[in-house]
Amino acid sequence: FDSLPPAHYKETMNTILVWMQQSETKLSMPQVAIAEYEIMEQRLREFKALQSSLQEQQKGLTYLSSTVEELSRKAPAEVSQSYRAEVEGVLGRWKKLSAQLAEHCQKLEERMTKLQRFQNDTRTLKKWMAEVDVFLKEEWPALGDSEALEKQLEQC
Repeated sequence: FDSLPPAHYKETMNTILVWMQQSETKLSMPQVAIAEYEIMEQRLREFKALQSSLQEQQKGLTYLSSTVEELSRKAPAEVSQSYRAEVEGVLGRWKKLSAQLAEHCQKLEERMTKLQRFQNDTRTLKKWMAEVDVFLKEEWPALGDSEALEKQLEQC
């Protein structure tokens, strides 16, 4: 019995494996081009919530690692090696998932910044175009009115 992990170990392992599978599924959703800032904000909130959840699951991962260390002292080598391999596989997936999540957040934040800049530039350009449109629709001064012509030339 010393070479078997406690029941809590299996429960924790299953919980973490299910959580990782769900998280990997969320992260594997195709990244579509989003041109709406609100949708990008929602997506970033989802990623941030996933990061918080990742932190919460860290306790379980720590428990698994320490339990395997204890087992390796008591259990035969082949049993110990089996559990170590299992936990190392989970740790590898965990690190990959964590890195992917951080990368997705960073890319989304960068894209949100670019979109916001683009939207601001677009608003500025539209305002300028409206002003130019008003200017172009103004009545042209009479040919003899050199003062009005000079003023319009400066505006141009």
